[in-house]
Amino acid sequence: MIHLRKITEENFLEAFGLKLAPEQERFVSHPIRSLAQAYVYRDQCQPFGICRGDTMVGYVMVIYDDGIPEYNIWHMMIDASKQRRGYGKAALDRVLEYIKTKPFGPADRVVLTCNRDNVGALHLYKSRGFAETGTVCEDEIELSRTIQG
Repeated sequence: MIHLRKITEENFLEAFGLKLAPEQERFVSHPIRSLAQAYVYRDQCQPFGICRGDTMVGYVMVIYDDGIPEYNIWHMMIDASKQRRGYGKAALDRVLEYIKTKPFGPADRVVLTCNRDNVGALHLYKSRGFAETGTVCEDEIELSRTIQG
């Protein structure tokens, strides 16, 4: 069973140990960079380890943009050695459940970006109700969906 565990001083080094396949490194920032961003945006974001039991198999960060307002999913990744087991789908479902609670404030939509060449991730996001918004920045495509519930 996949669950989210908040990144804390007790487990952040475990997040640092996560690895992408070399061909995926251009698609997602490493958790080290993401956790630096989490510190800067600490009043409006929550970084999570994606866990199977006690083992961290991935990482994701949820951030709230109160200026719009909307939730954003940043830097979602599954360790290269743990991919193709359904963990990404299960993790995205847990993230969407978390966002439904609107932990930082009200919003009607959740947004993420994905490299246009990251076919597997695009398929995953679209299978969970995300649709392209038409906004493109360099190689990143913006996708969004409404927050249900």
